[in-house]
Amino acid sequence: MLKSLKTITVLMVALAMAAPAPAIAQNFGLGRTATSDEIAAWNIDVRPDGAGLPIGSGSVTDGEEVFANLCAACHGDFGEGVDRWPVLAGGADSLAEERPEKTIGSYWPYLSTVYDYIYRAMPFGEAQSLQPDEVYAIVAYLLYMNDVVTDEDFVLSSDNFTDIEMPNAGGFVDDPRPDTKVLAEGEEPCMTACKSDVEITSVASVLDVTPDDESNPSGSID
Repeated sequence: MLKSLKTITVLMVALAMAAPAPAIAQNFGLGRTATSDEIAAWNIDVRPDGAGLPIGSGSVTDGEEVFANLCAACHGDFGEGVDRWPVLAGGADSLAEERPEKTIGSYWPYLSTVYDYIYRAMPFGEAQSLQPDEVYAIVAYLLYMNDVVTDEDFVLSSDNFTDIEMPNAGGFVDDPRPDTKVLAEGEEPCMTACKSDVEITSVASVLDVTPDDESNPSGSID
């Protein structure tokens, strides 16, 4: 009798293991479906091919006024930077130097990044308060300050946006190297007592890079 019960138990366990697992419930009764307006509020990225650009336009002249009112306090009237806030203009042909000046004109490869960042994060402390036409105008003024466009009557719009090529557009290339030697050669990663070929060739010489403010006048990190 005991042998028969044992056999039945084994069969039941086997059948239970062979049975398909129950589907995971798709609805946990939490939250709700996002509305179209909520999705639109998050979907604000702008891509190099112009995807995501809102309809609008802005001139260099209008951009100069908006920039003076909302941006110059940190970036200077001509994008030269105030104190240690980012420099936005200049730096042409400096990337090969020991201390390159990485500005919108000298370094940034895509104009879409300029528009996206300004709309997404500027002005400092008032992110996403700008209207599309204001952003177009600021970007037009930045192009003018960096000599990417030379006509002070230039108007940047959603129609001609992708016609603008940034000076350093060819300075960025895909890295063909694999992520690690282990992935490339199928080796097992070393986890203990690993030999390292890393050699320190130099150390940072400038550490005081935090903009000054009233609460931290020295700009130092305690």
